[in-house]
Amino acid sequence: MDPSATPRHRRSRRDWLVDSAMFTLAAAFAFFMSVDRLHNAPLPPAWLFPLDQFVGALGCAALWLRRRWPVGLAVTLVALSAVFEMVAGSMLAALFSVAVHRRPRTSGTVFGLSVLAGVVFTLLRPEPNEPPSVMFTLGLALQGAAAGWGLFVHHRRRLVLAQRDRVARMETEARLRAEQAQHQVREAIAREIHDVLGHRLSLLSVHAGALEFNPGADPADVARAARVIRESAHRALQDLREVIGVLRAPAGESSAPTRPGLPTLADLGRLVAESGQAGMRVGLRDDLGSRESVPERTGRTAYRVVQEALTNARKHAPGAAVRVRVSGAPGEGLTVEVVNDAADAPADVPPDAGGGGGHGLAGLAERVALVGGRLEHGPLHGPLHGPLHGPVEGGTDGGAGGGPGGWRVRAWLPWPA
Repeated sequence: MDPSATPRHRRSRRDWLVDSAMFTLAAAFAFFMSVDRLHNAPLPPAWLFPLDQFVGALGCAALWLRRRWPVGLAVTLVALSAVFEMVAGSMLAALFSVAVHRRPRTSGTVFGLSVLAGVVFTLLRPEPNEPPSVMFTLGLALQGAAAGWGLFVHHRRRLVLAQRDRVARMETEARLRAEQAQHQVREAIAREIHDVLGHRLSLLSVHAGALEFNPGADPADVARAARVIRESAHRALQDLREVIGVLRAPAGESSAPTRPGLPTLADLGRLVAESGQAGMRVGLRDDLGSRESVPERTGRTAYRVVQEALTNARKHAPGAAVRVRVSGAPGEGLTVEVVNDAADAPADVPPDAGGGGGHGLAGLAERVALVGGRLEHGPLHGPLHGPLHGPVEGGTDGGAGGGPGGWRVRAWLPWPA
């Protein structure tokens, strides 16, 4: 920020002190020069000495306007200094003010004019006992000192302003980073809770719906369903505690590869078995040669993909056969595909009326993207689309559940060699 661009304001106590000091120094300079001329005969012509004193006094008084019109005042005093020597002190103060409050190019121009005025004064009013070169060199030194000091103050002020701006930007960036981190934590919490509770609560809904649909069932079947409901609720609470425990862990531990309690690819069979116990027709085809080399994070993401796809199939295509296939090899990547064929679903089983709001696959796509993978979905006999590309015709929940001919979800995850 250029100090010259700062708006005018009322003088502070410091401004009054500086302006008073400038006026005093200029007046003292003119006074001692006037006394010196009285002791040593004034320069001819004699009538010029009183006028010189008067112009010097006006120059000192004009310094009170140096903050409002620094360039105009400096140019005026420089022009007067070419003829009147008593105004030299005021001219030096004006040079200093221009160097402080204006750009270096402007202050350099005014300084050049002052050098030219010094040459003119040396030619018009030479000293009787001193060579002109000595007087010109002395004046040039004083002018250079005033302009140089002003430039130093100017650049120091610019440096201070730049440091203040940098500190303000750093504080703003830190606040934005903190807000972004909070947003990411909230998204992580929402993703984990959706994945964990969505699956468990859908199982609860299936068993509770069976009890409601068949109130006269055998007491043993009712007791078995009640036990499954109780176990599912207990597992849902346990999973929720594990998720919150991971999210509350310190930053250095939250990404640890061996965090206990979180599902991995080895738990995929148990997930399919739970869905089968809930009445779904689920088949698992595992074409993996070995699971030991699958990264922990990649395996957990694959588990979440299957979990979300089974939850959506249970909601939107109840009774339909679901096929889960896991394939891949180190260096090629891990492919997870979940397909449901809605054509063979029972016609008397309605879809879940409490379908999601389209956040399941969107959150799942973000989870897959975090590990460097890709997620696609679409109708069973149609093209696949990413869930963030907009709704796909023939599906609900953003294209997550079923359609006239079924639905499929496919994810590719990196698997380093």
